[in-house]
Amino acid sequence: MTRRSWLPLLLCASALAGQAVRPLTILHSNDLHARLSPEEDRGGFARLATAVKKEKANCAACLYLNAGDMVQGTPVSTLFHGRPVYEIANLLGLDAGTLGNHEFDYGWRRVREFARIAKFPIVSANVVNAKGESITGAPYVIKTVGGIRVAIIGAVLGDLSGNSVTPEQVGPWQVLPVVETVRKQAQALRAESDLVVVLGHIHDQGEVDAILRGVPEVSVVVAGHNHVAYPAMMNVDGRVAVLVNSYGAELGRLDLAVDLTAKKLNSAAWKTIPIDGKYADDPAVKRLVDSWEKKVGKVVDVPIGESTMRMERDDPLLRTMIERAMAEQTGADIAWVALGNIRYSLPRGRLLARDIWKILPFDDFLAIGTFKGSQLPPAITDRYPVEADRQYTVAVTDFSVMNQPAKNQLGVTGLRFSRTGPLQRDAMIEWIKKKKVIP
Repeated sequence: MTRRSWLPLLLCASALAGQAVRPLTILHSNDLHARLSPEEDRGGFARLATAVKKEKANCAACLYLNAGDMVQGTPVSTLFHGRPVYEIANLLGLDAGTLGNHEFDYGWRRVREFARIAKFPIVSANVVNAKGESITGAPYVIKTVGGIRVAIIGAVLGDLSGNSVTPEQVGPWQVLPVVETVRKQAQALRAESDLVVVLGHIHDQGEVDAILRGVPEVSVVVAGHNHVAYPAMMNVDGRVAVLVNSYGAELGRLDLAVDLTAKKLNSAAWKTIPIDGKYADDPAVKRLVDSWEKKVGKVVDVPIGESTMRMERDDPLLRTMIERAMAEQTGADIAWVALGNIRYSLPRGRLLARDIWKILPFDDFLAIGTFKGSQLPPAITDRYPVEADRQYTVAVTDFSVMNQPAKNQLGVTGLRFSRTGPLQRDAMIEWIKKKKVIP
């Protein structure tokens, strides 16, 4: 190469080095919940992989981030405790992910296993051991893309332990407050990065909003946990937050202009991209999905009965029917299930065991106890009026037992259930088999 031919290259490099504002695109998803295949022509990991490739091919500098709850929600995750989901996720083109509360459903040891399986960093700053070390080994990661040093800090719900996750599932790990942890990490990373991003499976109001308003070092929050997309990008003094619909139905695209000198955003534009039939299946992802589903199908693709109507996940009739099945299968007078225990809708027509696995994906056993009406908490008595002095046999899930308050609103100590029944999911399946047609 002659001296003259070097000149354009040197001028180009010099111009790039001096460029104060550079583009960055963040693709993002959240709450995929093991929905490996399309449902009602939306989502599916193979389509999502194709969409990510297409979007990455059309941006100068691009990152793809996932904001937690990769697992739990379909039989393939329940049967194999999440492992297949992370193996398949390795083919999605992820640059980083974080933990959701449901990553802990299979226990803290499985969380550590997910971090080993993943070929992308799983960042988690606020779940630490006594030495302050992250449960995944990485509180944050710095990715350099398009000449921009992007620090990505991971965070999960500050009320994780004892709320959405049992103390046993968290084990020896401590869950730190989200905002304080993010503030500490962001201040430390400010010098060695050009942009600080929080990848958080966190509450919208108590945590996302507080970070935007109270941690100026953070320019972007990519959020998860709420399954419903933000109607518009949150923006507080030029710092932004985004979240898309769950189950892989959408991919978010956040286009930024980053001021490297000021270490802040010059501009931000956000859109959601439907993952539908216009995207062909990525062949490698489809093969792996099909291989796992074939194994699962032998267990769950078994006819169990028929439903004369469709019931949406939040339909009170579905909740009441599940409680009826729990009561009749255990001989209880009353059964109660938390709304969060119901994860999917009941279809109309022929029912497979798979349908119930999707509605009740958790490995929750039934717990049965006998109590006076005066001992029962308002959560039960508000739905099922009782007589104060009468004895009632009550069936709930063991998860509800472990998460009941020490005292209910009547001042009665936490209820003690004397025996354990079958898995809630199995009880429901057997009840439908007996009924043949529901409701």
